[in-house]
Amino acid sequence: MKNYIELSQEVQEAKEHGKPIVALESTIISHGMPYPQNVKTAREVEQIVRDHGAVPATIAIINGKIKIGLSDEELESFGNSTGIAKASRRDLPYLLATQQKGATTVAATMICAELADISIFVTGGIGGVHRGAETTMDISADLEELAKTNVAVICAGAKSILDLGLTMEYLETKGVPVIGYQTDKLPAFYTRTSEYPVNFRADSVETITTTLKAKWDLNMTGGAVIANPIPEEYAMSEEFISKAIESALQEAEQKGISGKDATPFLLGKVKELTDGKSLDANIALVKNNAVIGAKIAVGLTLLNNQ
Repeated sequence: MKNYIELSQEVQEAKEHGKPIVALESTIISHGMPYPQNVKTAREVEQIVRDHGAVPATIAIINGKIKIGLSDEELESFGNSTGIAKASRRDLPYLLATQQKGATTVAATMICAELADISIFVTGGIGGVHRGAETTMDISADLEELAKTNVAVICAGAKSILDLGLTMEYLETKGVPVIGYQTDKLPAFYTRTSEYPVNFRADSVETITTTLKAKWDLNMTGGAVIANPIPEEYAMSEEFISKAIESALQEAEQKGISGKDATPFLLGKVKELTDGKSLDANIALVKNNAVIGAKIAVGLTLLNNQ
């Protein structure tokens, strides 16, 4: 296994000194935002993690290795390259074997983080059950990964292009706790709330860290969703974003776009329909999640060292 994992110098030193580490995905760079905002955002998010006492570890597949922590040059390369594979659980072995570049999704980042013994991961939003999944069976691998991989995911809930009700039902079935940070309702990525309640509300980082420690001390396999609403000033109105999403969904259906191609298409279309406001919102919520994620990583490290 060690043959496949390569730590950056910063991550290696953090490991040696017992510092808290926060995993970050690379799909957000290669598939989630346009260049150059993607690279700029990635660097800023890494710096936010550092500023709050933790070490960032952006994860990607390069030259047959799982890279835990990317150099500045690697970040730049991922940001302005085309044709980088979107890597989920099923893709990892093939991409490693064929030495292709792969940008890790939520599921793949969780797997790689756990292999590197990193238990806190910051992203924008998790995948979930797609609308119409009762006939298409289109369900993100992120949900299954949350059920079996011991990594907590700090996110702004699930993207509102999904069926949030079925997503919550799936997580409940799999025993994955959804903890709202200072919220009773599941955030829906661009909006601060949805109609769906979270399982538990935590008003402090300490509540989250002690909950995660108790879960893993009891050997209860699987992760947790830490749902952190988008900052108020960047949140979009539910009616406005719903109209944009409905329009994007109709176009995706007409063009026969589904599976792993659906999310990038829908997010791109929503950006177009919102005059770029959705991209500003996306950047703001990821940065906000990085602050909370770093604090959770610091708190959990302190608890585990007691």
